[in-house]
Amino acid sequence: MAAVGDKIPSATLKIMGEKGPQDLSTDELFAGKKVVLFAVPGAFTPTCSMAHLPGFVALADKIKDKGVDAIACLSVNDAFVMDAWGKGANAEELLMVSDWDAGFSKALDLTMDASGFGLGVRSQRFALIAEDGVITHLAVEAPGQFEVSKAEAVLEAL
Repeated sequence: MAAVGDKIPSATLKIMGEKGPQDLSTDELFAGKKVVLFAVPGAFTPTCSMAHLPGFVALADKIKDKGVDAIACLSVNDAFVMDAWGKGANAEELLMVSDWDAGFSKALDLTMDASGFGLGVRSQRFALIAEDGVITHLAVEAPGQFEVSKAEAVLEAL
């Protein structure tokens, strides 16, 4: 599993652009920046929609006031779903990132098998802070928990 001090692995993520999904490399996202990235098992799922994403939406300004260049919400969903979820949650201050093939989550060794819920391979629920592509804080939730990766905990870690 990824750990504090590790370099962010190279991967190609997707974001919604003006003409549809477009590539976003992890180098482009993290290099030379201070980034908060939080990952959720699925867009539009209960805890993710009612607590995790809304917390970061509400605290985005305070998080950015700590010198954060970008706040990214990541899920193993396609860019269309991430875009619609972000728009529905008023997440204009966040980058809604698709780990479309779970490649990034796999490279971090932070996946889970959600086949029992009909979801397949998904990202675990976690949050990280990276500075210039190096993980400086990593908080991975225990199964079924929502404490260490919420916006308030990340703000405290900054």
